[in-house]
Amino acid sequence: MSASSRTTSTERLAVEGGEPAVRHPLPPMYPGGMRIGTEEEAAVLEVLRSRRLFRYYGPEPGPSRVEELEEAFAHHVGARHALAVSSGTAALTASLAALGVGPGDEVIVPAYTWISTAAAVLSVGAVPVVAEVDDSLTLDPEDVERRITKRTRVVIPVHMRGAPCNMDGLGEVARRHGLRMLEDVAQAVGGSYRGRRLGTIGEVGAFSLQFNKIITSGEGGLVTTDDGALHERAQMYHDVAASQRPGPGAGEAFVATTCRMGELAGAVALAQLGKLEGLLAGMRANKARIVGGVEEAARSRGFALRREHDPEGDTGIALVLLAPTREVAAWTVEALRAEGVGADVLFDPSRPDYHVYYHWTPVLEGRWWHPTSPWKLRGGEVGFSRDSCPRTLELLGRAVHLDVSPELTEEQVGEVILAINKVLSHAQHAGG
Repeated sequence: MSASSRTTSTERLAVEGGEPAVRHPLPPMYPGGMRIGTEEEAAVLEVLRSRRLFRYYGPEPGPSRVEELEEAFAHHVGARHALAVSSGTAALTASLAALGVGPGDEVIVPAYTWISTAAAVLSVGAVPVVAEVDDSLTLDPEDVERRITKRTRVVIPVHMRGAPCNMDGLGEVARRHGLRMLEDVAQAVGGSYRGRRLGTIGEVGAFSLQFNKIITSGEGGLVTTDDGALHERAQMYHDVAASQRPGPGAGEAFVATTCRMGELAGAVALAQLGKLEGLLAGMRANKARIVGGVEEAARSRGFALRREHDPEGDTGIALVLLAPTREVAAWTVEALRAEGVGADVLFDPSRPDYHVYYHWTPVLEGRWWHPTSPWKLRGGEVGFSRDSCPRTLELLGRAVHLDVSPELTEEQVGEVILAINKVLSHAQHAGG
């Protein structure tokens, strides 16, 4: 019997002792990581055999894989420049330095993002200011406007869980207040907004190649921009020796740090870039099928699909259902897990998760590595607390999150649909 032909409402839930709907264990959610194969092996071996592990030189002259990655990535996303760095956090920090953000400045970040977004702001001596997300779980333009002060320099839209922010709304707010935008595209490489690739809409884009991301080199990141001067400044930040090299920006050179990408990571990332469109196509197709199979049942039980600002630009990495209450969300996750579907509620105050500002304890307590912290330079106060963004916590507290792997087979997709519908059919009894 196929998954699609099995019943749902009359079946006993697995959480109550029934048979799980998923009979074939689902793959882990490492999209690019699960596709590592002969292409990456050959690329790494070629670098090792050349003995050129450093991007600028080796024992023999030859091409740099990092430079090739930068050129290919810029072309792929439609940016004039790309700079490869050691991590997604380094990409954010180099981008902020390129934009001239520093001590005394404020940068608006969403209350729902990995803590690196805020940590990068602090790394350049500035202060992060959290703003609410809307029901897309991305930055809310109206709340951004409410958080702007005379110290605000930059807004960081984060395309969370693979879906684009409201870039029209955020762009309009930024223009009206003379602010610049740095897109955090760590979770959404390959996504787009109204036909433009994410990371090319703001002045600068920051990408991550960490192992959980859509394409990966284990660790790594990229900075994209159309502005040659910003590209030069990011280069200076990411290479402490760059200030000694002649170039268009040499007259304004500054000393910063070193967070360059090595040739082995560049070789792996270049091979992965060639697989990006296939990964996106697989995730988008699987998500579309799942949504088509569960949308009616979800709405009938009071669940709502996460709002999408541009459905065509979504990378398809996740399905998010907003339950009617926190209690229903928690029950739904428990029931789905019993059916064999990995699911999570996106916010639980008792479960530390650095994706939610509520759990950024070092930030909330103003901890820095030196007594003279960015907060002290600004006046001493962190500026926000655990109750600063109640709407974000309310939304995330009833958000049921499911990964959508590109490795799902047709049969597994059918079993996921069956599991979700089976659980939803009993959801009226949830929460007691």
